[in-house]
Amino acid sequence: MIKGRVTGRVWSSKHIDTLPGGALLQVTLEDGATLIALDPLGCDEGEQVLVTQGSVAAGYFTKMKASVDALIIGSIDET
Repeated sequence: MIKGRVTGRVWSSKHIDTLPGGALLQVTLEDGATLIALDPLGCDEGEQVLVTQGSVAAGYFTKMKASVDALIIGSIDET
């Protein structure tokens, strides 16, 4: 798992049919790198999140073959 913070949204009016529902979010990682992750949870900008990548991310979608390489799997509670 990778820890990061949601820093923006990515809008895509055209995409492949196998992309599951959810927002595409820009996530900035602790080392300063950024990635785009699918968010099925409804996270907001500024939230710290946990991201998984690769076959684990794609494997989350058991009812369809999904073209997903990065998936937000948790929102980190901050106090």
